Amino acid sequence: MRHTLTRRLPYQPEQLFELVGAVELYPEFVPWVSDMRVFNRRAAGEGVTLLDAKAQVGFSIIHESFSTRVRLDTPGLAVDADLLSGPFRRLETRWRFSQREGGSELSFVIDFEFRSRLLHTLLAANFERAVARLIGCFERRAQALYG
Repeated sequence: MRHTLTRRLPYQPEQLFELVGAVELYPEFVPWVSDMRVFNRRAAGEGVTLLDAKAQVGFSIIHESFSTRVRLDTPGLAVDADLLSGPFRRLETRWRFSQREGGSELSFVIDFEFRSRLLHTLLAANFERAVARLIGCFERRAQALYG
């Protein structure tokens, strides 16, 4: 299941990159992320950092944890996360930030498939709404941080 979303926001691309790249802070503003642990942070080239992150998430009666490898590309203003372990067959997220008049453009792509057909079916029914809620969490956090 794949979804792409693009938004224009009145913030600098560097601010949005910093916000999305601070994955350890997600439990503070994404309601269904109850815990996020970051480990194995390391440099991977000029302006590029890799880290591994383990998230604990919960929706209604579903509670799962999963781990991703996150790539923070500061010069490219890009944040990518790829599955390491968890209830998914596949999980990839791509965030891109570019300068636009009056602020920036945020581009978000998520592509995933649960191992469990039941979980996949449950989330598929509300997938677009869930992505919109997720992006809304980041927009509200940006408003709180950057005005």
